[in-house]
Amino acid sequence: MPGSKPTPQSAAEALLVRLRASGVDYLFANGGTDFAPLIEGLARGAAAGLDMPQAVVVPHETAAVGMAHGHYLVTGRPQAVMVHVNVGLANAVMGLINAAADNVPVFMCSGRTPITEHGRLGSRNVPIHWGQEMRDQAAMVRECVKWDYELRYPEQVDELVERGLAVAMAEPRGPVYLSLPREVLAETWKPATTRRPAAALPSPPHPDPRAVADAARLLGAAERPLIIVQRGTGGDDFEPLAGFAERQAIPVVEFWSTRNALSATHAMHGGYDPHPWLAEADVVLVLDALVPWLPARHAPPDACRVIQIAADPLASRVPVRGFPADVSITATGEAAIAALDAAMTPVPAARKAALARRRETIAARNRERRERALDESRKGSGSPMNPQWVSHCLAQAIGPDAAVFTELGCDPAAMSFTRPGSYFAHALSGGLGWAMPAALGAQLADRERLVVACVGDGCYMFANPVACHQVAEALELPILTVVFNNGLWNAVRRSTLALYPDGHAARANIMPVTSLAPTPDFVAIAGASRGWAERVEHGDDLPDAIRRALTAIRDERRQALLEVVVGPG
Repeated sequence: MPGSKPTPQSAAEALLVRLRASGVDYLFANGGTDFAPLIEGLARGAAAGLDMPQAVVVPHETAAVGMAHGHYLVTGRPQAVMVHVNVGLANAVMGLINAAADNVPVFMCSGRTPITEHGRLGSRNVPIHWGQEMRDQAAMVRECVKWDYELRYPEQVDELVERGLAVAMAEPRGPVYLSLPREVLAETWKPATTRRPAAALPSPPHPDPRAVADAARLLGAAERPLIIVQRGTGGDDFEPLAGFAERQAIPVVEFWSTRNALSATHAMHGGYDPHPWLAEADVVLVLDALVPWLPARHAPPDACRVIQIAADPLASRVPVRGFPADVSITATGEAAIAALDAAMTPVPAARKAALARRRETIAARNRERRERALDESRKGSGSPMNPQWVSHCLAQAIGPDAAVFTELGCDPAAMSFTRPGSYFAHALSGGLGWAMPAALGAQLADRERLVVACVGDGCYMFANPVACHQVAEALELPILTVVFNNGLWNAVRRSTLALYPDGHAARANIMPVTSLAPTPDFVAIAGASRGWAERVEHGDDLPDAIRRALTAIRDERRQALLEVVVGPG
């Protein structure tokens, strides 16, 4: 009828429409033969006026998941990824591991080899349809997703999309997976005459008042309390953590942080290494941190009490995790800190003077730490540079509004992140190749913001840089990529030295399985996609090189790459 609202015709179209209606803006796609119903649906849907996510072609599956990851980090909205059957899903596993480790919701989809050999639209018609069939395709990702299922009938589309996204966004958040057989996607879809919406997103876990009271008593009696945090607690101004730490005079250490939790210039920001504080602590509050300290290096004193706060304080998906907990609170960080703040406010008059002295002592200690970090960065301004000098120069040039994604690249201690959502780091999972595609996803979400990817040379190669640079050019995403080139797997080298400090490998001219020589021409790789690129070997030349890169980004809207030669550290 004239003026009637367009409706999907196939299950593929219904899937796309439901994703968009559920808040998904982009479908990051790496296509295959199973995509035919989706491709037809995108084309027909555009002509018919259906509201669908924008399909973004990403030439490597890990990069596609990384872009969805980065987009969520700056928007808080989960996005969808679609890859080709078992082979595409295999390449996507690394990205899903990273998303799971960082509690990032991704609606992951893949095709499923056609089930039927003939008789249906979508049945097998090329040789790979026999060779790529698996008995349990979802088994490849089941360890790192919260929910998985297979679409079996067109009428399931709405319920499964809504359920999958609700599960992904429920705390603790994480990726979900839906496989999509080609025959089902190609089937005719009929809207239900009546349908109740799927289960609404559940409310986040709320702190138990009794556990909060126990934690408040411990912190109120503590003389040397400490907060260790891995992820930011939300909010536009670092609240409620910033105010709580200030009022209670508690240092906050961001250990292996994946999102900045406090302004780096806040008087209570205790840096990024918990061990100097941990040795003297009498109460430690672990806030959403899988690994609050390294037991092989340091542990809190025997009499120290530990409070664990997280949506899953036991980290139940991790088989072995032996960090102690005298009080364990199931809650989001924001809710738990707000409840603790209320339980400990107002501060008793008898404690105000003691807290004021402790606050000043901590603030002075943090000022001294920041000065030492600045001195350390200046010492590395020669050739090769140290990562601290590169980080310092970047911080001076990009300003507080930029978003920095780092993966074994910049040193946050040499920078000054003063605004929420300005620092994102690789999660503890260790799957390399994350930061560059995550930066692309963030740039896609906010095209006017300066987005920087700081990566080691090995991480850059793992990111499938040819694919990432192609996406940056195709979508006009002018990110700045800074490659910290030390010519080796430095994390592997350091791990070996830590275990065998006086071993044969430590004395070898070239440590086995660590060298990346000869170094590829990273500048040429970026240039292949018409990006601006430059190699910098001496620290004196770096500030001007950064300015040239930023000019190319801001004035020409071109992606830029800086390859900086750094020492092993």
